Amino acid sequence: MEYILKILGPMLEGVLVATILFAVVIVLALPLGFSLTLLARCRFKPAAWLARGFIYIIRGTPLLLQLMFIYFGLPLIPVIGEYLIFDRFTAACIGFVLNYAAYFAEIFRGGLLAIDKGQYEAAQVLGLSRAQTFVRVIIPQMLRVALPALSNESVTLVKDTSLLYAVSVPEILHAAKTAVNRDVTIVPFFVAGVIYLLMNTALSLLFKYIEKKFNFEREA
Repeated sequence: MEYILKILGPMLEGVLVATILFAVVIVLALPLGFSLTLLARCRFKPAAWLARGFIYIIRGTPLLLQLMFIYFGLPLIPVIGEYLIFDRFTAACIGFVLNYAAYFAEIFRGGLLAIDKGQYEAAQVLGLSRAQTFVRVIIPQMLRVALPALSNESVTLVKDTSLLYAVSVPEILHAAKTAVNRDVTIVPFFVAGVIYLLMNTALSLLFKYIEKKFNFEREA
């Protein structure tokens, strides 16, 4: 028990880093992903192609590669590379936000496609403008459809924070690996596993509460 308490300090520091990263990604990637969804559906073809191309590239390449490219690769670009040097955590935030924005964009696209066209027609009959229809009718229904997928993606995000080691940002797994190498025991890995499980359990419970609240409001 004393040993677990000893190694728990650095791991809790890693939990703080992971939590901050998670918050940054959720706050920035959700609106960015929704914006990408709208852009990919817009009638201005160049903008739509650009958004779809971005989503295709990001979803088709590993997050680890993207993190390494942003931190190690961007500074090597001729002429502009010197202006693209970021500290480790900032580079990680940029990589995670761009990656998850692309995945969130696909989730939102699926949510929009799941809405019956009759909803648009009903809103038009009621005299709602295009903007009012989208804000009051479409977005709430889209969110209800997208919530389970957003929940799964958020759980994946918590686990993906372990990739911070790629840009040398200390996190939970880094602290566990350091303790394993130093003390020649696998106990830190078990402790790290329990921490990830607890974090994801809390997150899953939060999303279940949100889903129930959405369903309750819908029934009301």
